[in-house]
Amino acid sequence: EKLVPGMALIYFIGAFAVIFYNIGNVGSSFVSIFADLFTGSAASGGFLGASIAFAFNRGVNRGLFSNEAGQGSAPIAHASAKGHEPVSEGMVAILEPFIDTIVICTVTGLVLLSSGVWNEKHVNDFQVSDMSIIVGSDYTDQTDSGKTQLFGHISGEAPLPEFSGNLEVTNGSIENDIAIIHARSLAEEVNIFKDGKPFSGMVNIQNGKPSDLNVTFSGKSLVHSAPLTTIAFTRGFFGDWGQYIVSIGLLLFAFSTAISWSYYGDRAMTFLWGSGSVKYYRMVYVVAFFFAAFTDTTIIWTLSAITIAVMTLPNLFGLIYLRKDMKSTLDEFWINFKKEYPDEKTPE
Repeated sequence: EKLVPGMALIYFIGAFAVIFYNIGNVGSSFVSIFADLFTGSAASGGFLGASIAFAFNRGVNRGLFSNEAGQGSAPIAHASAKGHEPVSEGMVAILEPFIDTIVICTVTGLVLLSSGVWNEKHVNDFQVSDMSIIVGSDYTDQTDSGKTQLFGHISGEAPLPEFSGNLEVTNGSIENDIAIIHARSLAEEVNIFKDGKPFSGMVNIQNGKPSDLNVTFSGKSLVHSAPLTTIAFTRGFFGDWGQYIVSIGLLLFAFSTAISWSYYGDRAMTFLWGSGSVKYYRMVYVVAFFFAAFTDTTIIWTLSAITIAVMTLPNLFGLIYLRKDMKSTLDEFWINFKKEYPDEKTPE
């Protein structure tokens, strides 16, 4: 009752501090959203563009992550609620995706666009699964032809030769004639570190990706997900203090999500194998959190997307199969509602 409204309030305060600080960019942000709605994102700034398929897939999986609509997970929690009518609880469930997606995600999108951080390159540590090392260093993202060439590699339409072999590294600097693409952008000022210190030696690369995961590639490139939002929150009235709002919000959102999904899982385990299986499930659940804390986040997102798809598909078939029951229950609800509240207008 207190955690969820509290974290939402903290997040909104930080978000609107950025939006009002950059109020002059809000109009153009809305124009950008609708201009790219059916065309994909054109190459702009450091961003090398995205196809409609990329935008659609990313939008769908992020939508599922944000509101769980259609997954069949939230009904586990709603089923335990003491509601007067099943439909009345369904009305509460319908409100959740609206708040998550239409309100919170729209506000976050305006923060990212109005602050201008979405297509700027920032110093960050590269995720291995989100990078590609290609042969040659004469690529550029400063011309239309250069952007088209790099986008062809990212989209897979015209792949560039990927580097395989050993990178010669001296005091963190790469001596080979290569270029690195990270997070759909051409990376700049790349250095390699090991245990927090500049690395010297050889780094083996296989098909454009390092096989040695003990070294860290760091440089300037685009960032995404929580790190991007963190940077955006520093472009408001709170300045650098804004990043702590994201950290607090992320902690609370993650904590509440962990509680919810732990409950979903133990209900499922109880149904399948009885209450005795719940303790084993919780052990696996906690261990999974431990490993996810230091695993490549791109891999975590991909794995999560796969598992969500596996869960969503059978639920959607169930919804189709039960559509007539849902319609009759909904019709019955409005009939009874009209009898109980005769002066209220019944929705069409």
